[in-house]
Amino acid sequence: MATLWGGRFTKDTDGQVYAFNASIGFDKKLYRQDIEGSIAHVVMLAKQGILTSKERDVLIKGLTGIREDVEAGRLVIDEKYEDIHSFVEANLIERVGEPGKKLHTGRSRNDQVALDMRLYTRGQVLSTDSLLKELMCVILDVMEANVETYMPGFTHLQKAQPTTLAHHYGAYFEMFKRDRQRLRDIHDRMNYCPLGAGALAGTTYPLDRGYTASLLGFEGPTLNSMDSVSDRDYLIEFLSALSIIMMHLSRFCEEIIIWNSNEYQFVEIDDAYSTGSSIMPQKKNPDIAELVRGKTGRVYGALMSLLTTMKGLPLAYNKDMQEDKEMAFDAMETVQNCLVLFTGMLRTMGFKRERMADSAMKGFTNATDAADYLVGKGVPFRDAHGIIGRLVLYCIDKGCAIDALSLEELQEISDKFGPDIYDAISLKSCVEKRLTVGAPGKEAMQEVIRFSREYLEEDWQPRDWQLPNEK
Repeated sequence: MATLWGGRFTKDTDGQVYAFNASIGFDKKLYRQDIEGSIAHVVMLAKQGILTSKERDVLIKGLTGIREDVEAGRLVIDEKYEDIHSFVEANLIERVGEPGKKLHTGRSRNDQVALDMRLYTRGQVLSTDSLLKELMCVILDVMEANVETYMPGFTHLQKAQPTTLAHHYGAYFEMFKRDRQRLRDIHDRMNYCPLGAGALAGTTYPLDRGYTASLLGFEGPTLNSMDSVSDRDYLIEFLSALSIIMMHLSRFCEEIIIWNSNEYQFVEIDDAYSTGSSIMPQKKNPDIAELVRGKTGRVYGALMSLLTTMKGLPLAYNKDMQEDKEMAFDAMETVQNCLVLFTGMLRTMGFKRERMADSAMKGFTNATDAADYLVGKGVPFRDAHGIIGRLVLYCIDKGCAIDALSLEELQEISDKFGPDIYDAISLKSCVEKRLTVGAPGKEAMQEVIRFSREYLEEDWQPRDWQLPNEK
C-alpha cells in the first residue's frame, strides 16, 4: 500500500478499509490532469524561488516521462496506490530521487484533486460542445433539404396542423443550441483555478496563484480557499446540463421510434443503426434510439447522486466528495457516446416524404386554415370554428378529407365556401401562408436556416494555453 500520509500512524490500515478508502480504480482517469497541474505548480515554485531551476527541470522531465510512459503502456497505473496523486508522486520520487519529495510543497491533496477534477470537467465541457455542434450540422443539413417536405404537426400526439420536416427538426436545433449556451456559461463560470488553496486555509509559502492559473488556462485563481476545496457546483451544473441534453435526445429518439413504427412509416433507419429479432425475421428494431432514451435515466441518476452527496456537507473538504467522480465520469462518457451514435443514426436515416404528406392530408390538419378561410369571408372566428367542427364530423362519417368533398357538399354546410377553398386548404398553402418569424413557411424557414448556418460558423474556443518548459 503506497500512501502519502504514514507519519502519524503506528500501524497499517486494515486491508478492507484501505480498499474502501482508495480511489485509484476510478481517479486514474485524471492522470493527465494531475501531471499537468503538477508541472504548472513546479514552474510556479521555481519562479517564486521555492525551487531551483535545476530542480524544476528535473521534476518536469520526470513528470512528462511518467505521462509518456502511461500513454505508451510502459507504465501501468495499478491499485497498490491509494489514488492518482500517490501514483504520480511515488513514481516521480522513484525516478528523480530527492527532488521528487519537493513536488508537494505548498499544496494539499484537497486543492490538487479540486484542480484535477476541474481540468477534466473543463475538457469534457469542450468535447461535449464539439459533439453537439456536429449533431446540429446534421440537423441543419436535413432542414435545408426539406423545407417543402410536408408532414403533420402534433399536439397530444394528435394531428394538429401541417408543417414541414425542416420546421420539426428546427425545434431540436433550437434545443441543442440552448444546450451549447449552457455549456459555454458553465465553462466561463468554472474557469478559475483552485490550486494553492491548500487543505482549506492557503499556505505560508509565497505562491503566485495568478501565475499558476494563467499557466493552466484559467481566468484567474479562486478567491476563497475553503470554497476552492469544497466547491462542486460546477460539476453539478455540468451534470444538470448533460441531463438536459439527454432529455432532448430522448424526446427526439421517442419521435424517431414512433416514426419508425409500422403505423407511421415516416422514416427508414439505416441497417447499420438497427438490429433484428432472434425469432421474428421481419423485425427491424430502432435499438440505438431506444438505448439513448433508456440511458437518459442513467445520467439523471448521476446528477441526483451528487446533489444528494453534497447536500449536508459542512465546510471544507470531506471524504464524501470522493463520490463526485465515478458516476460523473460515467455520465460524461454516456452522453458523448449517445451523441456520437445518435448523430450517425440521424445522418444515415431516410425519409418517406409521400407517406408524411399523405398522413398530413388525412388528419384534418388543414381544419384551422379552413376556419381562417371563412374568417376571410366575413364569418366571425367563433362561428367559423363551429362550422368547421361540423364539417369535420361530416367527413369522419363519410370517411374522407375536407378537400375531398365537392363544392356542393361544402356549401350545404356554409354558403361562404367558394371554388378557391381547395387552394386555400392545400398542404402547400397551409404551410406557405405561415411566414412569421419561427413559422414553417418556406421563406421564413430559409431565413432561419441562413441565420442558423451563420451561428454554426461562429467559432467559440477558449484561449489557447500551453505549459512552458515541458522538456
